[in-house]
Amino acid sequence: QVQLVESGGGLVQAGGSLRLSCVASRSTFGINTMGWYRQAPGKQRESVAIISRGGTYNYADSVKGRFTISRDNAKNTVYLQMNSLKPEDTAVYYCNAVLFTLTKNTFWGQGTQVTVSS
Repeated sequence: QVQLVESGGGLVQAGGSLRLSCVASRSTFGINTMGWYRQAPGKQRESVAIISRGGTYNYADSVKGRFTISRDNAKNTVYLQMNSLKPEDTAVYYCNAVLFTLTKNTFWGQGTQVTVSS
């Protein structure tokens, strides 16, 4: 089991920045991938940024060049630095962890609200 706790959401004006943090209940070193997803009202949850244990990255096209994902295994934490925020970035942001044992195990945080005003 992996518990994930997000923080750092809030209200920001367009063009501003926020940094989200996700603290895991166990070492992130052994977790295969960690990432951030978001869900806006009336829309499906979508992938924003994913980082693998090997350090490879995958970003949604809509956030490339603006968002940066990073992981600090010493602190069991994954970050999402969000710059040049747009109103369309408004959503609940969820931290995700995928751990492969005998099966694929997926874990989610409770979510943190990000609201970008125009």
